[in-house]
This record gives sequence, structure tokens and C-alpha cells, in this order.
Amino acid sequence: MGHWIWLRYYYLLCECDYITLTDKSELLFKRATSVIPSGVNSPIRYYPPYPFFVNSGFGSKMVTVDHKTYIDFCMGYGALLLGHAYPSLIDHIKDQLYEGTLFCVPTEMEVILAEKISSIIPAAEMTRILNTGLEATMTAIRLARAHTKKKKIVKLDGCYHGAHDYGLVQRNGLDCEGVPSSEGTTEEVASLTLLAEYNDVSSLENLIQNRDDIAGVIIEPVAANMGLVIPEKQYLSEVRRITQQNGVVLIFDEVVTGFRLSIGGASEFFGIKPDIITYAKAMGNGFPVAAVCGKKNLMELLSPRGNVYQASTYAGNPVSVTAALRTVQILEEIGNDLYPRITRTCDTLVAGIRDIIKNLGFKFTINSIGSMFQLFFTSDKVRNLTTAKKSDHVIFRRLYDQLLRKDIFIPPSQFETCFVSYVHTDDDIDRTLEAYGQALKEVKNHCG
Repeated sequence: MGHWIWLRYYYLLCECDYITLTDKSELLFKRATSVIPSGVNSPIRYYPPYPFFVNSGFGSKMVTVDHKTYIDFCMGYGALLLGHAYPSLIDHIKDQLYEGTLFCVPTEMEVILAEKISSIIPAAEMTRILNTGLEATMTAIRLARAHTKKKKIVKLDGCYHGAHDYGLVQRNGLDCEGVPSSEGTTEEVASLTLLAEYNDVSSLENLIQNRDDIAGVIIEPVAANMGLVIPEKQYLSEVRRITQQNGVVLIFDEVVTGFRLSIGGASEFFGIKPDIITYAKAMGNGFPVAAVCGKKNLMELLSPRGNVYQASTYAGNPVSVTAALRTVQILEEIGNDLYPRITRTCDTLVAGIRDIIKNLGFKFTINSIGSMFQLFFTSDKVRNLTTAKKSDHVIFRRLYDQLLRKDIFIPPSQFETCFVSYVHTDDDIDRTLEAYGQALKEVKNHCG
């Protein structure tokens, strides 16, 4: 999850009228804090005074331990493209459970899934199946270094590539040199990651042309971890040109955008062919599965035939592979309906929010693409991390609190993205717009 350092800082400073949650959630959180660090297993799941606890989910809804139902626009941070517990997906997974859950030897399904990915994603000449997006981006970075025999990686400031040492890096002032953004990450490791400004072609070009030690550039083609930030026209094409001209490996981190923007992901959506692509989230509609894909000459560097070591007991797990294969099959079956439908649903929601907030006189901007959107409380165009930070985080937090009171769940951080799924209905959107209208009025009254 993106920019947890900023999130933690904000939560420590923000003085909001916190929501009152249920006694059972409070009790569970108190129990959790005695046995789980901070009471949560991922930092983004904490928000004050304590998170609600979920019992079940189906379609576009989540039901808490106290039987309160929320319309969900977090959707597993983008993973649940088909919604919670999609019936035909769950049926296939149930069948696999009776066949076995872990073999640690190859299965035919792994071959079929890799063939399927190659057939729908032009850049995916070969695929290795993994467990998480973090694993996939670490492996992609390792491949870039092995291929070029160089050490440094460029990431775009504000993009998130997993909680590993080469990703937990922030700028050192205005310098491009990375420094740790987390204790426990060494300065020596962080210095191997350089940072450029997202949506700034000259920032990247100047950095790469003035150095001869850069192995690769890793980028979220659509940045979803500084809020939602859309690549400007020709930006990704220029990134591809710069990397090709300088012999630098281009890695598209499509952990969020893969299978969500289109069945071929952002690379198909924007018509850009990177050298390596990483997938996770929507690939398995909520099951732990990921992939690193790319050109054959790069992928063949992986062990055992190659010298780039990567291994995992759970890689190719038959349950997760079943989930991924069936998800991709469903997307092929309904894709002609799914992608236009979720885009229309998202566009309707965004247009409605824009009309409501405009009439209330807030300074705001809304970024959206496909089934993804985010609201920022700033009049500036949000095009990179610098402009995303200008959004009023206190107002955003108050909006989150008010929406939660009205049975709408969005990600609690300004630096995350809201997601629409295939199963969000017209009624869901009508109820959500009504809730936004009421919530924004109450926020406006509170702000004066």
C-alpha cells in the first residue's frame, strides 16, 4: 500500500471527529493489539480509533461482525474486479480443494495459465507464477540487473512497488538519490534506487542520460498509490523511448492495473510494450497469486537454467492457479461487457460526485480512468506526488468518516485509489451518490 509513512504521520496529527464503531469491533481490536503488532497485519488497515472487523462479503458489499453492511469501493485495493465471492469462480476453487492444495511439483494448470497470459498480453513471451506483487517486483528488478550487469534502478516518486528494501525509498531532498523510508532499510541499499518525477519526461531523461549505471526503470503505468494519478499524453511512450535508447530495462508494475484497465492491462490499454511486467491483485480476484512476465531473453535468466535465483514453496499453488486461470477465463467470456460496463459505472459515479462537490464550493479535483477514481481536495491538477500532497488530508479524512457512517467504505487514505467492480449496481451508485451528497454537506458545515 502506498505511502504508509505519510499515512502514519497524518494519523498522528489529524484531529477529526472519529466515528463510533461497534462494541464487537472495539473488543476484537483490543484483543488484536495484544497479539498482533498494532492490531493489524498491514498498516493501511488501521484507522483511528480502530477499524471495523469484517465477517463476510458478497458482490459489492461487506458485512461486519455486527451485521452492518457497507458498499465497498476499496475492493481489496483493486483485486476484486469481479466483486466478493464471485459464484462461478468460487465453484471452481471448491472443486480444486478436494483435489489437493499443495504439491510442490508442476501441474498442467500452471502451463495453461502461462499460455493464456502469453496469448492475451503481447509483452508476455514467458511467465513465472509467484505469490505476491512484492515477489514479482523484486524478481523483475533482479532480472533487470542481471541482464544489464548494472546496479541502479529508477523508480518514479510516489509509485509503490511493495514493502521490500528497494521499494521503501524516498527522495533525499531534491536529489535523485534514494534514502530509506523505513527503519531497518539500510542507506547502502536505498542508494541503489534513484527517483524521478512522475509525468515529467525531462526529469527521467536527464537522469538516465547523465549516468551509465542504471539497469532499469520500474513504473506504475497508472499510479494508484499517491491517490490516482493518470499518465499524461505521450508520457508512457516517452518513457519507452528513453529506456530503449539508453539500453535500460523498462518494468511495468501492473499489480494494480493488470486485468483491470483491460484484459491485456495497461500495456494493451496504452499500446506500450515494456520489457517486463508484473501482475497480482485482479489476476486472481482476491486469491494470493502473482506473475512476472516478459521477453524470453530476460525471463530465461531465471534459475534453474539461468543464474537469477528465484524460488518459492507456494509458487504455482494449485488453488491460487485455479483462481487465476478461472478469473482470466471469465474475463475472456464477459470482457466485451465487463470493461465498458465498469467504465460507465465509474464515470457515472465520478460525474455525480463532481456535480455535488462543485455546488458546495470545495476546492477539488477528481482523477479517474476505467474503473478507478480518487477525489482530492485541491484546485491544482494532481499529476505527481508533489501535487497530490497539496490535497487537504484533514477534509478527506472527515469525508471518509462521514461516508462510513452512511454505509459506504472507501480506502481510508488520500494516497490510495477507489475501485468499481463488475458487480456494483445502479442502486449501489444511487445510494453512494446520496451518501456523498449528505457527507460532503456535513463536512462543509464542519469546516465552516
